[in-house]
Amino acid sequence: MKNRLIALSALLAMPAHATEPPRPLYLGADLSFANEMEDCGAVYRQGGKPVDPFALMQRAGGNLVRVRLWNDARWTRYSNLADVEKTIRRARQAGLQVLLDFHYADDWADGDKQPVPAAWAKMDTPAQVRAVHDFTRATLDTLAAKGLTPELVQVGNETNGELMAGPTKAIDWTRNAALLGAGLRAVREAAAAHGKLIRTMLHIAQPDHAEPWFTAAKQAGLTDYDLIGLSYYAKWSKEPMSGLAGTIERLRATHGKEVVVVETAYPYTLDNEDASGNLLGADSLVKGYPATPAGQRAYMIDLTRTVVRAGGSGVVYWAPDWISTRCSTRWGQGSGWENAAWFDLHRRWEALPVLDFLRQDYRRR
Repeated sequence: MKNRLIALSALLAMPAHATEPPRPLYLGADLSFANEMEDCGAVYRQGGKPVDPFALMQRAGGNLVRVRLWNDARWTRYSNLADVEKTIRRARQAGLQVLLDFHYADDWADGDKQPVPAAWAKMDTPAQVRAVHDFTRATLDTLAAKGLTPELVQVGNETNGELMAGPTKAIDWTRNAALLGAGLRAVREAAAAHGKLIRTMLHIAQPDHAEPWFTAAKQAGLTDYDLIGLSYYAKWSKEPMSGLAGTIERLRATHGKEVVVVETAYPYTLDNEDASGNLLGADSLVKGYPATPAGQRAYMIDLTRTVVRAGGSGVVYWAPDWISTRCSTRWGQGSGWENAAWFDLHRRWEALPVLDFLRQDYRRR
């Protein structure tokens, strides 16, 4: 008995973090195009047979699906709430967690532009703050009522510029913090109301811009979030992988947040299947990683290993489901991304070896 008491005392004396299991890495993809591509006739294959991309990713070792939400995109019937619900159901059926990405726009919001939703365009800032809060809360309440609460929520997409302010310009941090804070607050309220844990994220395009942005956000009082999300594309970043690693380490040390590369991709070919030009061409290539299936696989494994060794919490691939079909997107008929998808345009959209990056043994420090 004495020995058992000594052992128990020693266990209780250990720091709390020593007994807590590490959080799992977030490894997955943004599959926001899947519903649209399949409606347009796309057939994803593995071993020559049709395959569900959600189930395929889960079997390959993935655990997270990211899905975008636009406010009122009347130019398309996708990425609205009904489409998001369908995507979340598919993720749930495959046993995957969900990261919901609020764009707070009716069209693409990204590092170059943050367009204001048409319904909110004539509002003053206080009214827009209320609108962001109410839209976020109503969306999450609707999802919760259907058993579709996401595990993670992004408040804004690549918000390098001021939220809902049009083209990138100098940020009014009083307004920006109020808008982003309203979204974050709505997520916390919804989580509490429905008894769910929802982790929150703020997301910036390219690590080159992350440190000054998150420092300014902190100075503006914007600190109640859980994760820092980064987009990292070799085409648009001046930082090599080693530079990305340093940025992740400094962000973690400075802000005490987990860091996830929440968008990335790499081409497996430079060939083009359709009339829509490839967004990732020769200018996207990194020395040592050719535009081949093996090069794409090696790049993603090495990138993920770099992120994890720097203390990062995961890597999410952008649009591996965006293959060429008869339909059109904002970039024209077909796809601007089929050469960076997870499915081979030369082999009737057969799954590529890049999926192997999801099943590697990445040792967290």
